[in-house]
Amino acid sequence: MKNYELQMINKRNATSYSFLASSIFSVFFFLFSFVSFSQVTTEVDTTNIRIGEQISYKIKVETDSTKLVVFPEGQTFLPLELVEALKVDTTKNASKFELLREYKLTQFDSGSYYIPPQKVIIGDNPFFTDSLKVEVNTIEVDTTKQGLFDIKPIIEVEKSANKWWLYLLLVLAALALIGFLLYWFIWRKKPLTEEEEIALLPAYDRAKLAISKLEEQKYLERSELKSFYSELTFIIRKFLDEKVYDRSLESTTDELVERLQLLKDGNQFAFKKDTISNIETIFKRADLVKFAKSKPDIALAELDKQTIEKELENVKLTLPEPTEEEKLLDQQYKEAQERKEKRKKIIITTAISLFILIATFVGFGATYGFGYVKDKLIGHSSIELLEGDWVQSAYGFPPIYIETPKVLKRQEIELPEEAKGKVKVTAFGYGSMLDDFYIATSTTIVGEQKEEDADVQKAINLNNIIEQSLKNWENLGVQNIITKNEEFLTPNEAQGIKTFGRADFPKSKDGEFYEGEYTLLSFTTEQVVQQVIIMWRADDVYAKDIVKRIIDSVELNPNVKREEETK
Repeated sequence: MKNYELQMINKRNATSYSFLASSIFSVFFFLFSFVSFSQVTTEVDTTNIRIGEQISYKIKVETDSTKLVVFPEGQTFLPLELVEALKVDTTKNASKFELLREYKLTQFDSGSYYIPPQKVIIGDNPFFTDSLKVEVNTIEVDTTKQGLFDIKPIIEVEKSANKWWLYLLLVLAALALIGFLLYWFIWRKKPLTEEEEIALLPAYDRAKLAISKLEEQKYLERSELKSFYSELTFIIRKFLDEKVYDRSLESTTDELVERLQLLKDGNQFAFKKDTISNIETIFKRADLVKFAKSKPDIALAELDKQTIEKELENVKLTLPEPTEEEKLLDQQYKEAQERKEKRKKIIITTAISLFILIATFVGFGATYGFGYVKDKLIGHSSIELLEGDWVQSAYGFPPIYIETPKVLKRQEIELPEEAKGKVKVTAFGYGSMLDDFYIATSTTIVGEQKEEDADVQKAINLNNIIEQSLKNWENLGVQNIITKNEEFLTPNEAQGIKTFGRADFPKSKDGEFYEGEYTLLSFTTEQVVQQVIIMWRADDVYAKDIVKRIIDSVELNPNVKREEETK
């Protein structure tokens, strides 16, 4: 397994290297030479400088007033770096004009360098200057006066502050609120209401309490005898229903009296003789009040209430003590009720939690899209790239300024023998052609001119380089390449060509392909070719946002000022 993984890593690295190298090698094979005769003169103030010092390089052109003169623009002086290009100074000499333009050049590495021939267009004809050798010397340091110090350690730079802690705090606050509401309304032991407290009392105590509350209703004071007797008989019936006969509430007076007598005769309850008789008398009087609209005296009604209180006590005395088995059954019943209540709370809590989760998912899905929410929860490599901490940096020289989701690492490119000494390449990349997302930059400097090549200018055909790059991709296994070209302009107005389209890219397993898209940005000056390569899977819905952000960030040499064409 480890050997297989190692082979896949090596294959991915090799594919990434080959893919990037194929684009770079295309530069070397499309160079053309032009021989020119000198109508342009140059002048420098010195050919021997120290590191960081500047050279004043002047180009003088003599022409008539009808011809358009175009001087070199941008970083055409490599390996020397252009610091500043001054405006054209024009003077008239008889019937001709003398145009002079001064350039400030520098270099920050010691050594011998050649300023390459510079192309000046006069009318429709190109003219080339001679190459010029420049010596760049190091600065001697007097260590007797200035001591040497060790290299300082790497300083850890804190990441830019983000608001992840705020999102975490909001999530925790929402969970705490939900938990509190569930506890408060479901799991908390709520204070018992008065009705619940009464329901927990023994049957005898509830009956006594009900009789005392009957007085508070003041039925007798308002002469509401029907309501009074209805409440009074219900109290005694309720007590008998719980402790003596479980059908006391729905039985008629005669049926209930008959049942009480049978229980007494069967020695199940030792009722006093007067108890059954008194209950029967009060129940029949109550029936007359309720159904025959009888109106007994208020004093008699008060006496009936006292009699019922007395008979409640007598019935209580006849009740047998509960057996151990009855107590156990009662305890089991209570435990069963507690388990039932707990199970009910769990079901309600689970249902509410699921409802909140589903409602949250639907809410975020309706706002941001269900696919995005799903990928955010499950995890998606492109989302991590898109929403991660992006890096803005410059790669190569002349630099390509670009913003990427990850830092691009330097790629070592092995040049072919015929290109060595003639081409200088710096390349950086992230991922490989086998991955879901791949980005690379390359800067290729062509032709560091020597004195014997002073009259030779290397011109680069960018369209041919792009065509050769696509052919090299096919050699690496890419199939069905569909391509389009259009002009491309960076935010700082560097002009290039944007090549884009679809293709079938090889997977790590031989013979398998995935449908992908690509964008190739290509730029060139007199001796430099710069490219940005981006590849991604066609079904990756987030890659397009990543690609757009990368492309919108591409800039070339933002510190080089553009000059208008001079007539």
